[in-house]
Amino acid sequence: MRLDLLLKQMSFIHEIDKLKYVFRKSKLFSSDRHENDAEHSWHLAVMAIVLAEHANEPIDILKVLKMLLIHDIVEIDAGDVFLFDSVVRQNNAVAEAKAAERIFGLLPEAQAAELIAIWEEFEAAETAESLFARAIDNLEPLLQNVSNGGGTWEEFSVSYEKVIDKKSVIKHGSRALWDFTEKLLQESHKNGILKKEEELRTI
Repeated sequence: MRLDLLLKQMSFIHEIDKLKYVFRKSKLFSSDRHENDAEHSWHLAVMAIVLAEHANEPIDILKVLKMLLIHDIVEIDAGDVFLFDSVVRQNNAVAEAKAAERIFGLLPEAQAAELIAIWEEFEAAETAESLFARAIDNLEPLLQNVSNGGGTWEEFSVSYEKVIDKKSVIKHGSRALWDFTEKLLQESHKNGILKKEEELRTI
């Protein structure tokens, strides 16, 4: 046993416990409690296993799971950024890159390099695995909002048009999941829990 390697791995394991204390804007299904990043990552991983057959292309599911389990670890340092806050999201990229270097850098060199590469692949959104992972990442909070009668859409006056624009990335990873999403958003508008821009202006 290499004690030096094990100690580095234990340091990383201890550090990522902090992800349980990073709370997101979205709330649990049919609940008033905010979801934390660790819960979010677990839920995405299970969703990916269940929904893998709907990916647009054949995928390495193990790589997808790695992406989904580690992609938000950088938020320990950089914090969670609301999807519809375009200004902060644009300015947060540098902070997240520094966080990836610090947190994954706690691991032995080879493991650190592997996880940083997987995190960067997810962020680049170019491979079949990253596109499917991002589809799943975008679907979960949408399902939460529907279950919560509007959720963050209602709380932050997010329009139907903005949701369509932001969530359309789902189709790049799974056309089937996007077709499902479009119908769900149409139903959400019909049911009054997601309003169009012109409707929000009259409130």
